[in-house]
Amino acid sequence: MAASSSVTAPPVVGRLRLAAQGLLGDGFGSVPDAVRWMTAMQAQDLGHSLWAVGCRVPGSRASWVRAALDAGTVVRSWPMRGTLHLLAPEDLRWILRITSPRLMSSVASRHRELAITSGDISHCRDIALKTIEAIKANLGINGASREQLFAAFEAAGQATKAQRGIHLLGSLCQEASLVQGPMAGRDGKSGVQQLFVAFDEWIPESRSLERQEGIEELLLRYVRSRGPATIRDFAWWSQVPLTEARQALAAVKEKLVELPSGTTSYWLSPETAAMLDDGVPGSRSLLALPGFDEFLLGYQDRSMVLDPRHAELVVPGKNGVFKRIIVSGGVVVGTWARTGSGKSLGVVPEPFLGALGPAAQRSFEAQGRAYLKFMEG
Repeated sequence: MAASSSVTAPPVVGRLRLAAQGLLGDGFGSVPDAVRWMTAMQAQDLGHSLWAVGCRVPGSRASWVRAALDAGTVVRSWPMRGTLHLLAPEDLRWILRITSPRLMSSVASRHRELAITSGDISHCRDIALKTIEAIKANLGINGASREQLFAAFEAAGQATKAQRGIHLLGSLCQEASLVQGPMAGRDGKSGVQQLFVAFDEWIPESRSLERQEGIEELLLRYVRSRGPATIRDFAWWSQVPLTEARQALAAVKEKLVELPSGTTSYWLSPETAAMLDDGVPGSRSLLALPGFDEFLLGYQDRSMVLDPRHAELVVPGKNGVFKRIIVSGGVVVGTWARTGSGKSLGVVPEPFLGALGPAAQRSFEAQGRAYLKFMEG
């Protein structure tokens, strides 16, 4: 399909991405359905990730997402880029097999600094699984907190200071020995803590895909849920080497639609591409999305939806912390913030240029009410 400049204009690309991500129209019918469609959703800040799911499941409540985590119908782990994501449980193991080798190679020098050997990881695996089993047998609690595991490591002669404990736990999650499980209440800092559980007990059924097959599926699912996107966007998001990403694209591109734009090709699903003929929805949409949302964070090149001149207003000081964003007609036009707490909790818009117009302000207020209702439930 040949693309005109209007087809690949930023507002159109942004609206197509909103539609692909389930942010326009009816969205998804359940929390697991939304997470499964997105494959992996950024979740380093749990509060933001709750609303990211809520935006895609109309009428849902934050408690629904927490309940999914408690039940194991959604899991939270580090499948790529060393960052927490929400995933469908059956997808975690095969994705880790693709992404973990590169991640573990990247931290090898840090492990040498921390005196972490393969023997130490094996030792801590035994300690962790025995600790989790003992807590379940003695207290009836399924899982151990980070502090409980660190105490068990220390008692067995495995130091946990200077981030050594974090790296040991991370390694056990990367090798699919442990995974984060049910909620454990508030920790006063991040607001909530999850217990660590034995991977095989928490996720008894996992899909098994060979590396090439897995990369092809990961690419297809990425494009279907985020297209239009480039192969470089996918390689950055998944941390799959670009050479392998291109090999996967060659194998599956007959299932996708290409939108050339100058020297760049954008890829999208046939279903999303059909909107170019039927009329791309969302021209008057306004959404109050969370920080770290996949609409912005799921791409290496974000300039199609965020003017580079405003990038530092979303990520002040380029510190990696993304503010909540206002998206109007497929383009990021501002940020928004929470005010107050408890019953006095509210939201305020922070547009990049002047104030929101009357219609946009009303739409933002409706979004704010939806957000507050979601978080209360």
